[in-house]
Amino acid sequence: MGTVRRNKRRSASSISLPKPRQTVCLETTDSTLFRRPAAFLNWASTARDPQAQAALLANQFIEQNRGILHQLGVVIEIAYDHSTVELVFRTGTRVGAIPLISPTTGQPDYGLIVQPRFGWQGIGPMLGEMGWRIIPQPLRLPLLPRSDRKIPGWVLSTIVLFRLRALLDRLDRRFEFSELDCSAPRGSVRWTEYAIERLPSARFLSVPCRFPDLRDDRELKAAIHFTLRRQLIGLQGQRHAGVVVLQLIDVCLRLLERVRQVAPKEPEPLRFQSWLRGPLRTEVFRDGLQAIEWTVEETGLAGLADLQGLPWIMSMEEFFEAWAEAIFAHIARHKGGQLRVGRKRETICSSPEKTDT
Repeated sequence: MGTVRRNKRRSASSISLPKPRQTVCLETTDSTLFRRPAAFLNWASTARDPQAQAALLANQFIEQNRGILHQLGVVIEIAYDHSTVELVFRTGTRVGAIPLISPTTGQPDYGLIVQPRFGWQGIGPMLGEMGWRIIPQPLRLPLLPRSDRKIPGWVLSTIVLFRLRALLDRLDRRFEFSELDCSAPRGSVRWTEYAIERLPSARFLSVPCRFPDLRDDRELKAAIHFTLRRQLIGLQGQRHAGVVVLQLIDVCLRLLERVRQVAPKEPEPLRFQSWLRGPLRTEVFRDGLQAIEWTVEETGLAGLADLQGLPWIMSMEEFFEAWAEAIFAHIARHKGGQLRVGRKRETICSSPEKTDT
């Protein structure tokens, strides 16, 4: 029996397990040039000529990710200095995070994060000062692989809070049945209860009624309340990041005031599906549900909290245009002028139609 056990242990130890996939998260800044050796693409290769293999995989890598890189305004070229194959990244005026497909697995094993040149501590207060005219926008792409903490947590909070504010502004309303004592009959009256309990005690103006009432979706508000409390806890732990976090805390507290009449409740996964199957669901409604789901699942931007990160983008050109817009809006208020904003397509003029003479 002892021999059999030793043989079993020997055979089990000789089984070769598959190597785990390597996840790499590249990081650079906007409007810059960034080089990275292409060796990370064939990290598990045993080819006789690794540089030739790296060049082949680099070409496949560029072709597979061309469309994704275009969304972030990034261009990749291949460089070779007779010893090493490199990928040269040329970033544009957009910051954000995107997943990149591996040429060996066909999965989003890699990620690219483009940080603002001036840092989040520099542009964060400007976002709040300009009234959040522009905030990061999520992309409909796969999640980024696991990575270090690359993006401040309050950046994701801006997306979540303003999506929830838009959802509360347009919250779907529905009829719910209420049971109240009214001074006059309303809806269906419970006459038996009225005759047995109200009349003998001389409560003639206390009529038990059941009637449809137009109310906000209480379950949805409970989920929003839960999400806002989670966001508030996260923001309070980031006060060291500066005034931008204090501004977001103020926004969160104002939103909490709007849902304080409903107890917070974490939504169940199946509840999201039923909400999405409902009639007349708008983009604002879907975006709000997505923000709630991000918070429940603790999904972060580009690896926040050591989780898979959300792909997102923000144009620095639009950022500085919004900053100029905020300055001129301040001037217009004091001078009594009128400001037309290109961001809202208010500066477009239609050309007059040509007439035959």
